[in-house]
Amino acid sequence: MNIKQKEIKEIVKEKYSQIANQSKQQNETSCCGSGGCCETDYTVFSENYDHLEGYHADADLGLGCGIPTKYTHIKSGDTVLDLGSGAGNDCFVVRALVGDTGKVIGIDFSDTMLDQARRNAEKLGYDNVDFIEGDIEDIPVPPDSVDVVVSNCVLNLVPDKIKAFSGIYKVLKPGGSFSISDVVLQGELPQELMESAEMYAGCVAGAIEKEIYLDIIDQTGFRNIEVPIMKEIDLPDEVLKNFFKDDDIRKFRESDVGIYSITVTANKP
Repeated sequence: MNIKQKEIKEIVKEKYSQIANQSKQQNETSCCGSGGCCETDYTVFSENYDHLEGYHADADLGLGCGIPTKYTHIKSGDTVLDLGSGAGNDCFVVRALVGDTGKVIGIDFSDTMLDQARRNAEKLGYDNVDFIEGDIEDIPVPPDSVDVVVSNCVLNLVPDKIKAFSGIYKVLKPGGSFSISDVVLQGELPQELMESAEMYAGCVAGAIEKEIYLDIIDQTGFRNIEVPIMKEIDLPDEVLKNFFKDDDIRKFRESDVGIYSITVTANKP
């Protein structure tokens, strides 16, 4: 790991540890945690989970950018791995799908997030939902041991995405699948606009072009790669007007260039 990659991981760990100490409502208005205040919104892509079986409000910090469980077939008895599990939101939805005979493993590298997730699991009385410390670039799970991998708005924050997807491939059983919600770019955005977008929406940091993202998945060996849903982030005019005139803002909004949340699914042969 180079110095820059290590610095990125430390920044992400620090920021999300701060966020773990806040409620979803606080994250929607002041996501910088107890250490300060800024304009960045980490909930700009968040989806409504409260209609899903297994939903636990205390585990929902509003940090996702999709509902990955909606686009993959998880059945009773499956072993499911959630990468970047946070306070446990997706894990508890998965638990409702795998039942008492299944197993759910959540991995996160923030001790604060892990502590909160474990408290939530204890309150719910789940003995088949485990939260373990780990790095997504070096997944601490045995090879060929997982039926399904899910992840929600986390892989874009990982510096080495090739290593991350190679790890996902390794831990999945043959025939296993993943469903990952993430943030990608489409088209070429001015660097200054990207920097402003990152200040507006923290989950934009580390996002790469959609085609590069999908190519990494393909080159890793996955098959049946699909993008069942793709939604554009609506950058406000106050962000765009720093770079475009009014007419150019209109043209930008009418183009396909932008920042998107997507959910990607694929299978290991």
